Amino acid sequence: MTNPLSLATVTALGEAGLTPEYVRELVKRTLAEDLGGAPIGPCRRSRHLAYLRRRRLLRPWQMPSWRDLLGGSAGIDVTTAATVDATASGNANVVARGAGVVAGLPLSAAVFEVASSGALRWHPLVSDGAAVLPEEVLATVSGPIQPMLSAERSALNLLCRASGIATHTRSWAAAVAGTSVTILDTRKTTPGLRAVEKYAVRCGGGQNKRMGLYDVAMIKDNHKLAAGSISAAYRAVSAATDLPIQVEVTSVAEAIEAVEAGAKFLLCDNMSVPLLRKVVAAVGVMAELEATGGLRLERAVEYAATGVDYLSVGALTHSSPILDIALDLDMSATRR
Repeated sequence: MTNPLSLATVTALGEAGLTPEYVRELVKRTLAEDLGGAPIGPCRRSRHLAYLRRRRLLRPWQMPSWRDLLGGSAGIDVTTAATVDATASGNANVVARGAGVVAGLPLSAAVFEVASSGALRWHPLVSDGAAVLPEEVLATVSGPIQPMLSAERSALNLLCRASGIATHTRSWAAAVAGTSVTILDTRKTTPGLRAVEKYAVRCGGGQNKRMGLYDVAMIKDNHKLAAGSISAAYRAVSAATDLPIQVEVTSVAEAIEAVEAGAKFLLCDNMSVPLLRKVVAAVGVMAELEATGGLRLERAVEYAATGVDYLSVGALTHSSPILDIALDLDMSATRR
């Protein structure tokens, strides 16, 4: 059985740079954390399911859909099955509890659509990248309430995480507004969520540095040690690939050595503001320069004023707090 995504969701995912195949797998794994099977024996679970069916608390869509979705090991949202009439349909609002920047709306849409085999309908009221206020309604969900509530946490987890990253990124982008500096992310991402988290950075006004080890060659401290020097490492990498090469440096001397070896992009790692100024003065006209390592938002303007081209902030993806977003069921619109 397929898990359909609407044309609107597929289009939105494509605009976000997220493939439907990646998103379906992500949604499957996310839902499986809640519905991948209960920690009880098969006999007890079987009796429990039979009870739910006898009481008509379980809709026909639920078990076949979850079995196909989760590879035959379906669990049950016991609370929803026991408290929500199997025939009930209604609407719910996706509401921001705090101010921030939204990212990940198409992901939430995908969760609801997959969880309900297309029965739930998603209606976005804002776009990813929009700044929102507390209690602002971001989207509505309509359709059968059982799958809506079963998918609620999975949909919100992705949306809250991505929106938190977008919100944090927007703070950095706003701090350097009016300068020539660009905010970059790093590879310090949550395993399995790199594409989502880097999309969230873009929603917040930052740019993606590199997606992995395959699209940019980056010579860091361990490569330098293994090769014997920055120059030797640069020669070895440049002989092995035509990819762009970036070099991490920690001093003016290393910056000069890297540029003399041919480097056009330097990562100035854990440098003080005065040291950054010295590196800019020494090699700034010969290479693009990125300040990275331990950067703090309250000093963003100082870093930008040194003359570097980029600020690389790992905290965007490894330390951003979530944006609190909730799903509020509208009981006045409930239908049976």
